[in-house]
Amino acid sequence: MEALVGVELPVFYSYYESPVKFVRTADGRVAAWRLSKDTGGWLSADHLMETILLVGGDEIEELTREEFIQLAEHDRGYCLRGEGAVFALYETIRAIQHALASERRHPSPAESALIAGIQRRTFVMFEEELQRAGDPAADPLLAQ
Repeated sequence: MEALVGVELPVFYSYYESPVKFVRTADGRVAAWRLSKDTGGWLSADHLMETILLVGGDEIEELTREEFIQLAEHDRGYCLRGEGAVFALYETIRAIQHALASERRHPSPAESALIAGIQRRTFVMFEEELQRAGDPAADPLLAQ
């Protein structure tokens, strides 16, 4: 897509509060992927590239890598349930957030750092599992 000429990929967006990433494919093209809130995996979103890049709107926001990871992990932790280490970590985050809500306060800097650290870890864990399952857009290295 011409709008991405000279842009260093990957780039990250929130599209209607859903994480979307634009990445370079092995053959040099650009591909867009949107997080599936049903599976936590990645769905092709090439059809959204023009809307995100050229049309824009209040529902589209460019994100930093860290913001993208936090949004992806927020959605996975909120929408998915399961067994195993990654889901135990999601439950830990939910417990912290529940305590904050019940105490009607914002997280302290230490709590924010703890949540962000757990989310970086769960991102890598989830992406590694997606990679083993053959998800073509899984990339655990994004969290490095």
